[in-house]
Formats: sequence, C-alpha cells, structure tokens
Amino acid sequence: MRWQGRRESDNVEDRRGIGGGMILKGGIGTIVIGIIYLLLGGDPSTLLNNVVEQQQTQTIASPRSEAEEKLASFSKVVLADTEDVWSAIFKERNETYRKPTLVLFTEQTQSGCGFSSAATGPFYCPADEKLYLDLSFFSELDSRFGAPGEFAMAYVIAHEVGHHVQQLMGVFEKTEQERQTLSKTESNKLSVKTELQADFYAGVWANRNQQMKNFMESGDLESALNAANAIGDDRLQQRSGGTVVPDAFTHGSSKQRMYWFKKGFETGDIKQGNTFLNEE
Repeated sequence: MRWQGRRESDNVEDRRGIGGGMILKGGIGTIVIGIIYLLLGGDPSTLLNNVVEQQQTQTIASPRSEAEEKLASFSKVVLADTEDVWSAIFKERNETYRKPTLVLFTEQTQSGCGFSSAATGPFYCPADEKLYLDLSFFSELDSRFGAPGEFAMAYVIAHEVGHHVQQLMGVFEKTEQERQTLSKTESNKLSVKTELQADFYAGVWANRNQQMKNFMESGDLESALNAANAIGDDRLQQRSGGTVVPDAFTHGSSKQRMYWFKKGFETGDIKQGNTFLNEE
C-alpha cells in the first residue's frame, strides 16, 4: 500500500498516554483538593483543564517508538484519504461532508458514548462523531487475528469512517428508533446489517481512493478480505472456543463481511449498499 509522503489529516486528537481514568492520578489528595476547590466557589472545569493540560505536557515529553509514530502517521494519511473520497461523494450528492475526528488513545479513554477501553477495539461514537483507536490494536490484528498488512489496517479505519457516513445519512438515528421495539435477537440482526453497510462503505472508499490516488499494491485487496474474514462473528466465536450462534451475531459472519466489502470495492457505488434490504 502506497501512503508515505501524502497528506495527513489535521482532524486528529492525540490522547496517547492519557488514560481515561488518569484525571484522578493524584489519588485521594487530588480528590480532597478538588472538593475544597469546589467549596470555595471555584469552577470545576478550570481545575479539570489544568490537570489535563499537565498530563498532556507529561505525555508530550514521553518518548514514543519510531514504529508507533509510523502507525500514527499511517492512520492520519488513511483518514485524510477518507476525507477526500467522502467529500467527493457527498459533493456528487450536492451535500457537504462533515469530517469526523480521529482520537488516538492508550488503554482507555472517555468518549461521547461513555468510558471505553482498548479491549473494545476501534469504534465510532455517533454522539460526538469521533473515531477512537488505540494503535496497539494493529498489532493484535496481526498476531491475534492473523490479518497482517497495511491495507488490513486501512480497512479497519475505513470501516469506522463508514459508520460516520451512516451517522450523516441518518442511519444511526433510524436504527436506534427501530431497536426500541425489537427483541434481543432481532436487535442483533439489525446491528449486523448496520455493520455490513459500514464494510460496504469501506469497500467503496477503497475503490474511489484507488481511482483518485492509485494507492493499492499487489495483495492489498486480499489483505482487506482476510481481515474481514478474520473478524467475522463466526470466526470470533470459534476462536473463543464456543459454539457458533448466529442469533448472537452483531457484526456479521466472515462470509457476509467479505461479501459486502468486496461488493463496495467492485462497484464503488453507495446506492448498491442497502444491506437492510438484502440477506447476503
């Protein structure tokens, strides 16, 4: 995958080294100081900002490996590529693409959707329109899931951006309303369709970005399909030693995820990605 030397997105919030629970890093002493500060009429946001700024300063001073910085740069370039592609697609629809923010974090962080840890993997929060990524996931993608390669990593980011596209198109709002009246099984099925559409959009991105920048190399498509296959619900259930239970799927089977990514890549047409009407 050819990405070096291209534009990096500025829509990135770097929280690496600042864990979501580190605001209370000072322990009981910090809590006591905070209570006294509030009792004296202080603005809690001022105290919070001061603590966060101090932690950010400490984080900046902490050395990061060359490999980690390369992954950060890679992620910013992929995000920039998604901005270019989706801005063009939305322009074709006479609409304006509102760019999401990528949050890089370490181990845990706070999002508009609540407190999250790296264990949940990369995710998109529609409440604040941000993508959350702990770069260590890319190592897991290779070692734990057996899906190596830069294009596999790009697929992961593009999938989360696909959720942002759904947010802009009103999909999340509609599915949340529907979910209120569904059983657990039916809710899971709706979740699967939502995830498969994000896979489709990731494929559309790859198609259009290839046309715009000729960024793909031999083996890249296979790398993305391998990643889609590796993180299918059936494969994950098998890997955990459990029985495959389709009613418990929330993201789709390996076959489904590969099918929809490939369809997006082959067509490059967002009109063909209505997973809510199809049963593939």
